[in-house]
Amino acid sequence: MKLVTLLCACLVSSASFVEAAQAARETRLRVVVFDPSGAVIPGALVRVTGAEDRNRASVHMDVPTDEQGTALIQALTPGRYDIEVAFPGFETASMTGVRVRAGDNRREVTLAIEKVDESVAVGRAPAESASDPNSGRFDTVLSKEQIDALPDDPEEMQRVLEDMAGPGAMIRVDGFRGGRLPPKSQIRSIRFSRDPFAAEHHGGGMVHIDIATQPGLGPLSGGVEFTFRDDALNARNAFQPKKGDERTQRFHLNLSGTLRPGKTSFAIAAGGSSAFGAANIFASTLDGPVTGVVRQGNDTRSFNGRLDHALTDSHTLRANVIVNESDLTSGVGEFNLFDRGLTTRSQETTLRLSDSGPIGKSFFNETRLQVTRGTTDLTPVVEAPVIDVLGAFTSGGANRRGGRDWTTLELASNFDHARGRHSFRGGFLLEGGTYRSDMETDYLGRFTFASLDDYAAGRPTTYTRRIGNPLVDYSYWQLGLFLQDDWRARQNLTLSFGLRQESQTYLDDHLNLSPRFGLTWSPFASGLTTVRASAGVFHDWLDATTYEQTLQVDGLRSQEIVVRHPGFPDYFDGNADQIVLPPSRYQLADGLTMPWTLRASLGVQHRLTPSVGANVMYAFSRGYDRLRGRNVNAPDPALGGARPDPAFGNITEVEATGGERRHMVHAGLSYVVPAKRTFAFLNYSLNHIENDSNGAFGLPADSHDLDAEWGPAPMPRHSLNFNVSSVFGKLQTSLNGFVRSGSYYNITTGHDDNGDTVLNDRPAGVGRNTGRAKGTFDVGARVTYTIGFGPEPASAGGGPGPGAMVLVRATSDGAVSMMGGGGTPDHKYRVDLFVSAQNLLNSVNPIGYSGVMTSPYFGQPTGAMPSRRIDLGVRFGF
Repeated sequence: MKLVTLLCACLVSSASFVEAAQAARETRLRVVVFDPSGAVIPGALVRVTGAEDRNRASVHMDVPTDEQGTALIQALTPGRYDIEVAFPGFETASMTGVRVRAGDNRREVTLAIEKVDESVAVGRAPAESASDPNSGRFDTVLSKEQIDALPDDPEEMQRVLEDMAGPGAMIRVDGFRGGRLPPKSQIRSIRFSRDPFAAEHHGGGMVHIDIATQPGLGPLSGGVEFTFRDDALNARNAFQPKKGDERTQRFHLNLSGTLRPGKTSFAIAAGGSSAFGAANIFASTLDGPVTGVVRQGNDTRSFNGRLDHALTDSHTLRANVIVNESDLTSGVGEFNLFDRGLTTRSQETTLRLSDSGPIGKSFFNETRLQVTRGTTDLTPVVEAPVIDVLGAFTSGGANRRGGRDWTTLELASNFDHARGRHSFRGGFLLEGGTYRSDMETDYLGRFTFASLDDYAAGRPTTYTRRIGNPLVDYSYWQLGLFLQDDWRARQNLTLSFGLRQESQTYLDDHLNLSPRFGLTWSPFASGLTTVRASAGVFHDWLDATTYEQTLQVDGLRSQEIVVRHPGFPDYFDGNADQIVLPPSRYQLADGLTMPWTLRASLGVQHRLTPSVGANVMYAFSRGYDRLRGRNVNAPDPALGGARPDPAFGNITEVEATGGERRHMVHAGLSYVVPAKRTFAFLNYSLNHIENDSNGAFGLPADSHDLDAEWGPAPMPRHSLNFNVSSVFGKLQTSLNGFVRSGSYYNITTGHDDNGDTVLNDRPAGVGRNTGRAKGTFDVGARVTYTIGFGPEPASAGGGPGPGAMVLVRATSDGAVSMMGGGGTPDHKYRVDLFVSAQNLLNSVNPIGYSGVMTSPYFGQPTGAMPSRRIDLGVRFGF
């Protein structure tokens, strides 16, 4: 009920703003900004200043152009004005003495390509621009060439972006979370934002990967692309005696343009792939080592359609429909033998609507709505009980089946208001949906053996099986409200204050206040140095799938049967020490609260030269009330080994009692020479993370000794990644890669030493996650050769025509911006021939370390990351 009341209040407020806007009747000026090809430029900054005594005090600074390239300036006094327009990569344009009459006025400005490497913010002193908390000084923005160099497959592209960002990165597309990445043809920019501390953000301490798609403005353009990969060009996996069969055939087409000039534009993209890869088995059975390669397929189909329509002169409605389908076979590889195959069929349809623009004289609103309908179905290739010999092999069927349907909604609205030295922003985010699931695991049972010797003797440690009806229907909602103020205390100093409130269904605490504070300071008049500090509280959500598990395995609807020392293959035919436990269940702890983190950071960014920028940041965070699992019905030594509730077996409870401590250092170096179209960045991250939780259902080795769980997080401590791209005439090259230290992993005895039927017991004196894997190293590359042909396009002012590549420039805030894309400067049509390589040096990156002491591979890797893979492709565009 509280959620409905808050939402209604937001809608009523929006209605009052709209009424005020309709009542306004005044002198207005629209400035439309074009590039030399005639395409509009969103995001240009427009400054309008009175040129007569009667209006000289009227100054409108840094008014940005919208998606239609239009900046709207209102509340003007009729008379003459000076107009100044700037955008990174273009020369600043000026118009003096422009007459503005009562009513609506329109002026068009065409920007020429900039002839120097630096650009400045319109009407702002360097120190003032550098102290803007939204300036992006600590961000990394990929250039057009760097985006082109990313993998063409959206899933592989997402993996590379997450590798570049580091642990815990969150991807947003046009402000929306979740879903499949758009095709590269629709991506306008990719920005890595570090340490977003403002109250408008839910999470802190992570990297936001913000992807902005581009509208289909300008003349009709498009292209078609084909990519091919074959095992003949790939290298052999280091853990296999021979190469496996691999093949990928991918196609993609896109088309965009203007339907109604100044009003409506469109962009569509469709594609698909037919692929099969090699799953590498590396295991041991009673007959000796087993190695082999299994073909596993992955077929995908996608459609992405976008329509931009100008509702009014200042508001544009964006509608986006996304459809993704896939058929995937998986489940085989490493310890999983040939009969563990699983087929997953999924389909997801998403509708996105967004609108942004001014409301009244002094408010700006951005509203977005996303509705997603999806379904997933699992089908095992073989129906059979699972035989799991720890650290040796796993056979039997996948033992997973069923499906999950969901309909989710995301509604967000932000309001901006500037008053004097204060910039206010407030808004809300409502997320949730309805879910229906009958997914089940271990429905045919699972025998777990401590070692190969126990398997040879037919002596399993445990037998587990889930029985009952797993079908559940439920809804799930969460709401966040925020208000923040960026106060320009001095010209070179901005103080940010904010407060966020979050609540969620199924949690007892509905008052979760998150105060935030930030400082952005440019100590020198040159604006070359920016200091940023922040502190605040950040809350975390309870995941919907966690709640779903507690509904399904509640001991009534569905139960988990656990048998100690069962017989084999008939689990009832055991020895005298066989114990059949009462039904087990999952549950949420009473009074479960929302986890929260206290975080503080300090960072410095400095532009060493016009081409070189550097930044360094340190952050400390302390997590409280983190979710973790605990067997609250484990055998209790104080009760002589009896269980507290004899009516149940294991009771896995999700409780908010965990903690975390993190020290993080990030250092970055960027090199940008736009005149030579050369871009490079180098990022290093140190993450020293200690916690006592493996997740909501991650059980401790001893549920009666939770203090023993404190240890390092299972992730790399050191990470270094780099990216270099350059253009030499018609040849475009890119090189990227990473170096990481080894991740931590847990060491276990392989036995159920404490009788809780969970085989995660550690040796005496051995802490959690004390094993250490080897480091990994990877280098990827891409080379593209462009052939232009056809007539030379018409252009304004001698600039490039439609489809031409536009120079990229470093902005005054240290970020990199880009406009345009594709093509050659003197031809309308182009053909791009490209070759892309992953793991170019074919380095062996071991993975799958076994921490089970009874395993024949204890302390050793059981697999490797993919070896060298090469893609060949061709793209035609116009």
